[in-house]
Amino acid sequence: MDGHRTERRGPLGRGASARRVLPRRPPRGHRLTRKLARADLRAVGEARHALRELLDRHGQEASCADTAELLTSELVTNALVHTADDAVLTAVVRRGRLRVEVRDQAKGVPRARTAVPEEHTGGRGLGLVQSLADAWGVRAVGAGKAVWFELETGAAGPG
Repeated sequence: MDGHRTERRGPLGRGASARRVLPRRPPRGHRLTRKLARADLRAVGEARHALRELLDRHGQEASCADTAELLTSELVTNALVHTADDAVLTAVVRRGRLRVEVRDQAKGVPRARTAVPEEHTGGRGLGLVQSLADAWGVRAVGAGKAVWFELETGAAGPG
């Protein structure tokens, strides 16, 4: 089945087996996963670099990579500055799309704010994500949340 993998479970009745359709995971070469240590802002640059390598390996357009790096920096920075625990960055390139997700243990739902230039440089991150991403959102994950965005990559990419 295209886009899915199946899992077979033990026999049911006369040797029949139940099938459960599971989403297909992209091959490891198309996925980036990084643990982000709490308050370690060096992780922001490391995440950008790893994401650029992932996109370069798959021939993604430079404009997509630039935007992806910027938005990833914003999500990683938010997770490291506004939460008290580690976070996890996941990026997947698949079927002409890039999906980046940063999971953390904070319960609060972030909201895009209007930055006031005279006050400070903060408050622009989610506004950038909102305006530059093709899609973005927040979902509950365990005790915390995942903030994610998607971009069209401009390349067919792996499928």
